[in-house]
This record gives sequence, structure tokens and C-alpha cells, in this order.
Amino acid sequence: MVRIGPMASPEFPLDRRAFLTGLGAASLCPALPASVMAQTRIALTLQTRAERISLRPDQADASVWSIGGPELRFKRGDMLDVSLANGEPGPVALSWRGIDGGAAAEPLASRPPLAAGATETFALHLRHAGTFLCDAGLLGDGGARPSRGRALIAAESSPISVDRDEVLLIEEWRLKSDGSALAPGLDPENSKLFHTINGKTSLDISARVNDRLRLRFINAGHRTVVAVKIENLELRVMAIDGQPAEPFPARNGALVLPPGGRTDIFVDVTGAAGTSSSILLHDGKEARSIGRLIVTDAQPTRSTPQRPAPPLPSNGLPTQLDLKSAQRFELPLAGLQAGWVAPTKLSTTDPLAFRAGRTVVLALTNPGARPNVFHLHGHHFRLLDRLDDGWKPFWLDTLAIEPGQTQRIAFLAEHAGRYLIESVATDWAAPRLLRWYSVA
Repeated sequence: MVRIGPMASPEFPLDRRAFLTGLGAASLCPALPASVMAQTRIALTLQTRAERISLRPDQADASVWSIGGPELRFKRGDMLDVSLANGEPGPVALSWRGIDGGAAAEPLASRPPLAAGATETFALHLRHAGTFLCDAGLLGDGGARPSRGRALIAAESSPISVDRDEVLLIEEWRLKSDGSALAPGLDPENSKLFHTINGKTSLDISARVNDRLRLRFINAGHRTVVAVKIENLELRVMAIDGQPAEPFPARNGALVLPPGGRTDIFVDVTGAAGTSSSILLHDGKEARSIGRLIVTDAQPTRSTPQRPAPPLPSNGLPTQLDLKSAQRFELPLAGLQAGWVAPTKLSTTDPLAFRAGRTVVLALTNPGARPNVFHLHGHHFRLLDRLDDGWKPFWLDTLAIEPGQTQRIAFLAEHAGRYLIESVATDWAAPRLLRWYSVA
């Protein structure tokens, strides 16, 4: 059982509320005028396949499902012509966390599962710059082995002034006593939970004095909310779930990442040459080191630190939402009795129907005994204040909701099509549940 409870160690002082929200205060950067993005068509070939990876040095390699293909780094405005081959023995459904308006690629709601041995093609428009996640685990609950996600990066149209741009992909694993990896949705009894970063149990990142690093943290785990910090360094939040934010320091120096959540930070390396800072991860029970940021003795690029970074360029999401005339829906995250179904049972009938061009407000209630992670496909949303008189100054597509809590979110239904809504409790054995909505 994974329990998110009070945390009060000197090196990682986070309480329960900070662990689940942990986003701090910020103001949204102003939107740029709408413009037509130049499109480059890129052929992308991917394949789901079996892979053996070394998760523990004292155990044999574990068998997992992975997504094979080239590095997924592109630019805002690119159009991907994706060819996906399914090398698994059962059906697969590939999802693209954070890519708004990708109706043609939306799994299950718009595209049926891809059968074993089959190939499909579809177009995916990267209308926004940001940090995204390509995930093949939608149908993976209760399977013979877990699946791995892949980071997908869409660079801004103009270069960003950083010395390094690195992805830090955090994955969680449940290993059984025989060393095999347990898929989510199964009883985790007698298994051990641990995390890797970029496929390693510990990762070292080197940098020079006064370097500025852009670190893209992704929680590619299945069920666990995690918090991450780098000792003795300020983490400057630049984007959340792929969307730019007005830069602000991470609350308590830590990033809180629900499963599927992404946060981009800037770090200015201020330590002396030869020193290092531990990268700490907290899984709700304890903090442990998963890597180091090492300051090398190489000649610095500059003699003094850079000035504070300006906001990242806007992706053009609306600066205002019309809450007064919004469509409003109550959406309890209560499982089967509230219309939620397992991915294999999703029907193409009975959607939540939203009108294009209208603001939608969803009241999300978690009546369960554990935190619940909500994920909206196709659109990003604002987290509303308690009285619906404003919203938090950042965009999200994933939100952890505490037991007994109700959160209200709002978004502009601007992308026509069919899209999924996901809900899963933070328990390894909990099933992933779905609903879907249409914008017309």
C-alpha cells in the first residue's frame, strides 16, 4: 500500500498539502498574438515491443514493454506522420499526454485498439511547444509485464537561452521476489517499490559553474505521486504539464509530480567546482537520492550567473475564461457506479458533450480513501479557486485530488473531436478507469 502522509525530514520538509499541490503562486505569462505555425511533415516510425532492462544490479534483467523508435524531439508546428506497429501479443492503445487537439490520434475514443501484429498510421500535429509523454500503458493493467513511456519534446520556435536541455524521466517499478516486474492493476503483495531516472537507479549530471540548465522532469510512473528536489539549488519553475508559466521558485524547493505530470525548471549552477548536489525523490514514505548534479572544474562559459530568465513563449492558450456562461458538470471520481469503466469496456456511446467555443467547468470529487489522479486528454485546464472567482495562474492536464476533496477545473472547449478522461487511485492494485467527452 502506498500512503501519502505527513513528511517532516530536515532535508525534505513537505507536508501532505504541499506534497499533493506543491505548485506555489505564479501569474500566467501573457499570450502572444495568434499566428500560423509553419508546418514540417516528419515521418515517425514506432513499434511496441518486448525489452529486457536492468533494474537492479543484484537481480536478473526484467522484461517490460517499450516503445521503440528514434528520439522524439521536434519543433512547435511540426506535423508527425506516425506509423505504429504493435509487437505485443495483445492489443495496444498509444496515448499522447499533453498534446492538445490531437483528435486523429486519440486512443479508444477516436481510434480502436491496435491488434497484435498490426500497423496503423495517423497524423499528430504539435501545435504547442512543451514536454509531453508518449505512453503505451492504457490497456496495460493486469498484464504480464509493465510498459514504459517515452518523453516527447516540441521545442519553442525561437531558441531558449540555456546551456543544457535535459529530460529526467522518472519511472516506478514493482519487483517480485524472482526479479520480474509487476504490471499495475495487480496485487503488489511481496513486491518492492523503487524508482529509476532515465532507466538508471542513479544518474549523474555534470555542469560548469554558472551554467543554466533546463531540466524537464516527467513522472512516467503508473500510480505514485512523487516529489523531487535538488539540494542547495533553487528550482525555477518555467512550465507545468507542457504549458509555460510565469517563472516562480518551487515551493519548499520541491516539485510535486503526479503520475503523468511534467514540470520544466531552470537551475543556475551556483556551487563551487568539485562540489555536488543530491537529486532527492520522495515517494510519500521516505526521501532517497536518485542522482547528483556535479559541478565540474571545466572553464566556465561566463564569469557571473545569468540574469533571471524571462517566461517561456506562450502557446496561445486563452488569457480569460468565461465562467459566468460556462457549461457545468459534476464528475465524481467514484468508479463504475459513476459511469467510469475499464479501458477494455469503453463504449462509443454516452459521452459528456461539450459545445465548441464554450468554457467547461468540471467539479471533481474524490469520495475514495486514497488520493486520486485525474487526467484530461485533448485540452489543458485551469484549477479554480474555491469560490469560482478566479483560477490558479498555471495550466494543467493532470491533477491529484485528496480523499474527500472537491476541486473545480475550467477549460475552453476549442478542439473538436472525441477525447478521454482518466481516473486512477494512488494504489498499485487500483484499476485505471475512463470516460470520454466530445466537443462539437
